[in-house]
Amino acid sequence: MADDPASRPEEKSPGRKRAGAWATVLALVAALLLLVPVLLLPVSTAVPPAVWLPLLIAGLAAVVLLIARRRHARVRPLAVGAVAFCAVAAVVASQLLAETPPITDGDGRRLPGSIASLERVELNGTGQWITIRGHNTSNPVLLNLGMGGPGGGGFATRSLFEPLEQHFTVVSWDEPGTGKSYGAVPFDELDRERFVADAAALTNLLRERFGKDRIYLYGVSWSSILGIWLVQEHPELYHAFTSSGQMVNTTENDRLGYELALARLQEQGDAGGVEKLSSNGPPPYRGENVVFRYVEYLDVLNEIMGTPRLSFIVPIIPFLAPEYGLVDKVNHTFGIIRSFNAVYPKLENLDFVAQAPSLEVPVYFFVGRNDVNAMASLTEEYFNMLSAPHKELIWLEGGHGLDGSTQGQFVDVMVNRVLPAAS
Repeated sequence: MADDPASRPEEKSPGRKRAGAWATVLALVAALLLLVPVLLLPVSTAVPPAVWLPLLIAGLAAVVLLIARRRHARVRPLAVGAVAFCAVAAVVASQLLAETPPITDGDGRRLPGSIASLERVELNGTGQWITIRGHNTSNPVLLNLGMGGPGGGGFATRSLFEPLEQHFTVVSWDEPGTGKSYGAVPFDELDRERFVADAAALTNLLRERFGKDRIYLYGVSWSSILGIWLVQEHPELYHAFTSSGQMVNTTENDRLGYELALARLQEQGDAGGVEKLSSNGPPPYRGENVVFRYVEYLDVLNEIMGTPRLSFIVPIIPFLAPEYGLVDKVNHTFGIIRSFNAVYPKLENLDFVAQAPSLEVPVYFFVGRNDVNAMASLTEEYFNMLSAPHKELIWLEGGHGLDGSTQGQFVDVMVNRVLPAAS
């Protein structure tokens, strides 16, 4: 019996086949992109396997289904929708389950009497975030003002302070405008008065909570500026001020850095880089998005110091911090950009030689010999003229701030010189 054409399955035209293939490819790309938040959970967040593993299995199963049933048009939206659900669940879980890792003994058990807490605190009517870490809450309190910026926050450099947790209760602060405190304060309200008021409020909260008359203070780069302001206005609250990458005169510092970067590019024969810096001109910069003009020469300074470029490292750092959920990690990068744009132009007239020639607390400056971000020569000049009850300049064989190679020397001075001096 001859085939009846009417009984044959309808064949798709070549055009419809191509359209279907492209729709499958686009759906697969969308599904893989949506799977990224799930893939990030085990490597960059505190979300436990009991949560991320089912989400990963479900997401991968949806992708496999999409590939296996690629000719079935109805499968595409179902598979992409399933992966999208997993992605949303991953983001929510990362925010809700963010934590700072516990302090453990040699067997991996939580150390009795220790504290490792990620907390939201009220500072002058706004919710801001801190971590509190230490082996014993009766130890002196050290407030870490953050890793610089403005907008760097205090959580991403936790490992540098872990050796001090035996001797201090280390409190790190995500200042307003960054990380978990990203939306605490409108960016146009970020200024000296706001930062000092919030940091002083945090200091008083810690003094009351831990029963201390005074605490210790640490700042680096931008937060070293805030540290000077704090001890200048509230010396009665602090045992001592310690800093690395101490900023002194931002405009002079930046002009020296710009000239050094320009000379470096000229030596390398980098015509494009020279043209870019020359077109920007020397700092200070004003207007919108000033951060990118600063980064163009700061990247070169980091190269001189043998450290990764800021444009590379800034987006990477928050992804290593389990204290941040996935939204916080993104906000950390945006926070640095927006905080820098809002705050740094307001520092144009900063000059501690003239504005803070004397301080009423002991001062310890850790200075990298090769620091060309916060020029070591300016810090040394300020140190030499500074009047303080006690002052020390400690040279580090490094560049800007602290790193693994200088951590040991920093810890030794903090434990064996800074602590005994106040006892």
